[in-house]
Amino acid sequence: MAGEELVFKIFPRRVRELLKQAGADAREIQELRLRVEKPLTVISGGRELILTAGGRLVSSSVPELPDDLFLVERDVIEETVELMSRFSLYAAQEEIRQGFLTIQGGHRVGVAGRVLAENGSIRVMRSISFLNVRVAHEKKGCADRVMRFLYTARGHFLNTLILSPPRRGKTTLLRDIIRQASDGCRAGPGGTWIPGISVGVVDERSELGACYEGCPQNDLGLRTDVLDCCPKSQGMMMLVRSMSPELIAVDEIGGEEDARAIAYAGSCGCALAASAHAGSIEEAREKPGLGALMREGFFKRMILLDGEGRVGRVKEICDERGRRMERGESS
Repeated sequence: MAGEELVFKIFPRRVRELLKQAGADAREIQELRLRVEKPLTVISGGRELILTAGGRLVSSSVPELPDDLFLVERDVIEETVELMSRFSLYAAQEEIRQGFLTIQGGHRVGVAGRVLAENGSIRVMRSISFLNVRVAHEKKGCADRVMRFLYTARGHFLNTLILSPPRRGKTTLLRDIIRQASDGCRAGPGGTWIPGISVGVVDERSELGACYEGCPQNDLGLRTDVLDCCPKSQGMMMLVRSMSPELIAVDEIGGEEDARAIAYAGSCGCALAASAHAGSIEEAREKPGLGALMREGFFKRMILLDGEGRVGRVKEICDERGRRMERGESS
């Protein structure tokens, strides 16, 4: 069974049958959302679709929705939670407390419901009523056209930042950059071979390596070490001190704490590859922490993904001053 298809195994039989009848293709689906007493929605190709009880996927953007929508009952949520935790919700609580669970195939299931806190920390999550199943897509080779911009003439990796709005492919692109940097790639002048380097990945939300029982489900390369479910700021410092990476990669960097850890890693001689939510370079420069790094010229390469059209389409590649080095792909 293909990696994407494994995601359907966590649903009750009647849900699987309806999705199959509707022609749902896990290779194209980005998210499946289940909310108790609400319709089951599917994000595919950047569009939101709604499942009907008759086994159809219809657009959610029309003024009037069909009368036969498939409403997610509580028992559907409960059975899905049992299946995704392999009938051991207690054993999965440590991961669920962080708001998600990684399942076989590397797919991540976000969870929400009633939270029980103690001394300011989440102790347990009960009455799970909302699920967001994010389908992992590993697209080897999607970074081919950008790799030649990410190295110096001597083959040293340049600090790189990927920017895009949500669900536009920045994690998928970062994952393939990690793999190619780790394995080695033809990115030098004239397509010369650049040997692989040691890469350390801080995978706070299990989206890059998609570790399942400690083993990455995605190919991050033969020279890559992964810190799974570890806070980015702490993980970067841990990797520098313990694993001697030449490149550190992190997904969705945020505020000033992340920025300080990135600057620390950079001062220790590590190259950085990171991603962040932003619709433009100008928008990214306004973010605390990240903006300061950009104004200092820390990121020598910035890859902006298009917010429209095909997911993962590169809009432009710029240097540290924001000067365009390469225009995006044709639509």
